Amino acid sequence: MEFFRIKRDIPFMKHALIFNVVSFLTFAAAVFFLATKGLNYSIEFTGGTVVEVEYAHPADVQHTRELIEPMGFGEIQVQKFGSSRDVMLRLPVRPGQKQTEVVGQVFAVLCKAEQGSIEQKSYVSEQGETISKTVCVTAQGAEPIKLSRSEVVGPSVGDELAADAAKALAFTVVGIMIYLAFRFEWKFSVAGIIANLHDVVIILGFFAFFQWEFSLSVLAAVLAVLGYSVNESVVIFDRVREAFRKYRKLTTQEVIDHAITSTMSRTVITHGSTQLMVLSMLIFGGPTLKYFAVALTIGILFGIYSSVFVAAAIAMWLGVKREDLVKVSAKTDDPDDPHAGAVV
Repeated sequence: MEFFRIKRDIPFMKHALIFNVVSFLTFAAAVFFLATKGLNYSIEFTGGTVVEVEYAHPADVQHTRELIEPMGFGEIQVQKFGSSRDVMLRLPVRPGQKQTEVVGQVFAVLCKAEQGSIEQKSYVSEQGETISKTVCVTAQGAEPIKLSRSEVVGPSVGDELAADAAKALAFTVVGIMIYLAFRFEWKFSVAGIIANLHDVVIILGFFAFFQWEFSLSVLAAVLAVLGYSVNESVVIFDRVREAFRKYRKLTTQEVIDHAITSTMSRTVITHGSTQLMVLSMLIFGGPTLKYFAVALTIGILFGIYSSVFVAAAIAMWLGVKREDLVKVSAKTDDPDDPHAGAVV
């Protein structure tokens, strides 16, 4: 299916050098910000404090978040667990403050919003044990909120898990290179990997520059972009191989221009529909999906750019030619035969 068809090939590769310089400068800037500013890791990477509270009524997670955010902890996680009345807050580490101080400040803010005061009360559990709990008590004697539990947690992504993730990423990169080398040619393999890593580093550069929170969901988005970008490059490489078989008199630059132009409609449909879905997550997904959608948006936009002006251009600079992709038959050497040397 095509929304439109461009009858005349657009000379993308005529401007490849300019765009490659822009890509290099963008890549260098991303590396610079990663080296100087670093990533703003979420509490999944750094650890923090977990506070669990129980409301006497169904909890409003968004209202709870709005109460805690002005306290200046940075990026926090607020979610329901267990029942609709139980809320768990994950707070980043605040240097110079003990856990008890952090928990006390947070619970005091929540209790004040319920127009109550903090008291210590004892309860008898189902097992007959006496349990002391911090509760919020109103002037009428109601208990709108209780402190269920609080503890310091370590990072959920430990050193071993981080090392395993790095190994998995390395195996993925090597696997993609082997796949592209077998399906096409080693020059396309090198070009595809450089383009993919270009996208990943630029996403990380954005997060380092703006100091957006880098969480596990963002990491998942980065890995998704890696596969998404490979798919776009493979489509263009496929068209390049087809064009080499079909148009023997075209130069390599003209073949690549034709391949990219012929995939424009497909690119608009695929990336446009994907971006609509990502934008819906960005607008309606709330704080939990915000940076996941942001990472995907950056990845989709730069994925299109890198497939055209990075992967295809690098393949051209490496000297890819018709003989690399199409086996020439010795039975015919007529240069005017459009089917000469083609493998059916």
